[in-house]
Amino acid sequence: MAYFSGLSDALRLTFVQIMILSTIAIVVFLYGMILNFQKWGAGVTGYALEPAPGSKGSAIRFLKTWWEQVTEESHHGHGKPILEVLILDIVFQRRILKRSPVRWFMHFTIVFGWMALFALSGLMFAVEMTEKFGIELPFTPAEFREFLSLPNYIFGYILLVGVIIAVVRRLLVSDVRNASIMYDWVLLGGVFIVTISGFIADGIRTGFIWSFGLDPSTAPPAALFHSVISLLFCIAYIPYSKYIHVIATPLAILANKGGE
Repeated sequence: MAYFSGLSDALRLTFVQIMILSTIAIVVFLYGMILNFQKWGAGVTGYALEPAPGSKGSAIRFLKTWWEQVTEESHHGHGKPILEVLILDIVFQRRILKRSPVRWFMHFTIVFGWMALFALSGLMFAVEMTEKFGIELPFTPAEFREFLSLPNYIFGYILLVGVIIAVVRRLLVSDVRNASIMYDWVLLGGVFIVTISGFIADGIRTGFIWSFGLDPSTAPPAALFHSVISLLFCIAYIPYSKYIHVIATPLAILANKGGE
């Protein structure tokens, strides 16, 4: 989003449009999360945190029950310290590693790359908004964007590696291919488009190899396309897709103290 500010009246307008779309995406995301919390809240029994099909509960009830389960002492004999669960089970996903190192590497690179890029975008957004409110910083948004260029590339490549592995597995591994449905391909294709469009937009802006020889004048629309599809697919769509497991799985792991 930093690309659209401070350049021209047209691009300032685009920045405002991106801000509006960002707000809509966040509202859609939060609404979807509330719906999920209500569904999960209807099925909260003991440590299961399982949704009850067709039922509707209270989002507040779910969050309260979940927090109680996270903070209370385990009665199941498998409870682990919360810090250990956070680092090993959620951040480093050791349970997946035990089942399949290849699947773990794929999953870790996708999630880690995605979350890191999201965090970097959030930092850039914060700097942009700080400037908009007239707060002086020891650096300009353009300088900060250049500072983030290298980590953006690093985490972008990490994400791309994970996506490529996922595509190859679904094409070449028979068990994975047979278990895949169109819905899986849509999700994977969406992440792939988001990743590649980000490389292309930045490549056009910087003249890097990822520009594919496109004219520099196409940089703003390319960046706009990447921003829009990222907001819609990587934020607004999450609560309504299988990617909700990125949020649901850590919640369940914490509630169960790291148990299977």
